[in-house]
Amino acid sequence: MSGTTYKFEGWLAHDASAAEGKMTWGEFEPKPWEETDIDIKVTHCGICGSDLHTLRSGWGPTIYPCCVGHEIVGIAVRVGSQAVGEIKVGDRVGVGAQSDSCQNRTGTKCAACAAGMENYCQVKHVGTYNGRYMNGGKSYGGYATYNRAPSRFVVKIPDAIASAEAAPMLCGGITTYTPLKHYGAGPGKAVGIIGLGGLGHFGVMWASALGADKVVVVSRSRGKAADAAKMGATDFIATGEDEGWAKKHAATLDIIICTVSSADMPLQEYMSLLRFDGTFVQVGAPEDGLPGFLPWDILYRRLKLTGSMIGSPNGIREMLQLAAEKNVKPWVTEVPMKDANKAILEMEAGVPRYRYTLVNEEQPTRAGL
Repeated sequence: MSGTTYKFEGWLAHDASAAEGKMTWGEFEPKPWEETDIDIKVTHCGICGSDLHTLRSGWGPTIYPCCVGHEIVGIAVRVGSQAVGEIKVGDRVGVGAQSDSCQNRTGTKCAACAAGMENYCQVKHVGTYNGRYMNGGKSYGGYATYNRAPSRFVVKIPDAIASAEAAPMLCGGITTYTPLKHYGAGPGKAVGIIGLGGLGHFGVMWASALGADKVVVVSRSRGKAADAAKMGATDFIATGEDEGWAKKHAATLDIIICTVSSADMPLQEYMSLLRFDGTFVQVGAPEDGLPGFLPWDILYRRLKLTGSMIGSPNGIREMLQLAAEKNVKPWVTEVPMKDANKAILEMEAGVPRYRYTLVNEEQPTRAGL
C-alpha cells in the first residue's frame, strides 16, 4: 500500500467507541511519499490526553479511521532526498503534536511560519494525527509500527535522554515548557502550576530547571504533595483542604500555568494568586469550555489571561537540550503497545503517575534496522 517493504499498521479508531478501549489493530495508508519526508520505525509513543479527546470526537468530528499518538520516538528508516536538517537513516528521532504547517508554500504570507513559530500557523496547521497534509494525505499517529512525517517536524533525540522519557516530552513536555520560557520563568520569578497530572508534572520540573525562585503546585488535595516536592516544587496549595487558600496566597505568583481541563475550576480564585502584571496561561483544553469570571483582578492588577499551543520544532530541540543538561526525567510507566486499549482506559481514569509510554516489543537498533 505505502510503496515500501514495511507495513504501516496501528491501533485504529473507527468511531467514538474507540475511547472505551475499542481500538482495533489494522493497516493504514500513510500520506503519499514526498522527498521532504522521513519514515520512522516507531519504538515508543507517549499517551496524551489529546488522544482521548480525539478518539471520542470531543474537540470536534474526528476523521475516522484514526490512529492517535503524537509523542513518537523511533528510528529513521527512510529519509527523502530533499529532507531538511541533518537526520540520516539510523538516527533516533521524534515527532510531536504537529507534523506540518503552510511554511508559506500556499502563496499567502504566514507571519507565524516566517518567524519560526509553526505551531501558530493559521493557514495549514497539520496535526500528527487526524489531519490532512497539503498533498491530500491523512495524518496517522504513533500507536503504530511506522510513522511518516515531513522532515521539518522531525527532531533528533539527544543521546542523554531515554526514548521512553523523550516521547512524552514531545507534546506534554513542550506544552508546558513553551509558555514558561516565553513568559520568563526563571530566577526572581514565582511560578504556579495548577494540576499535577501528566502536563503539570512537566511544568514543575521545567520551572525548577529554568531556575524559578518559587514553584507552587495547586491541586485539590495533598495526595500528590510528596511527589511534587520530589519534582522540584517548593510549596503546595490544596484547594479542597486548605481553608481560605485564595486569600492566604493572594498576589504571590508571577506566572501561572493551568493544566486543568474543566469548566468547573475556580478560575476567579486562581487568578487572585497573581501579582501585579502577572500572567495566567491556560494550556488545558476542556471540551465544554472555561468558566466565567469577574474582570476586577484583570483591571486592577493589569493581569494577562492568555493561552499557549504546543511548541515549534526549534522549541522542542531547545527543550530536549535543557532536559539533557539538567537531567530532567519525567515520571513514566512503560506499557506494551499491545496493551494500548487498556492503557487509554487507565489514562482516562487518572491512573498514571504521571505519563504512559507505549513500547513496541520489537525495537530496532542503529546497527540493525
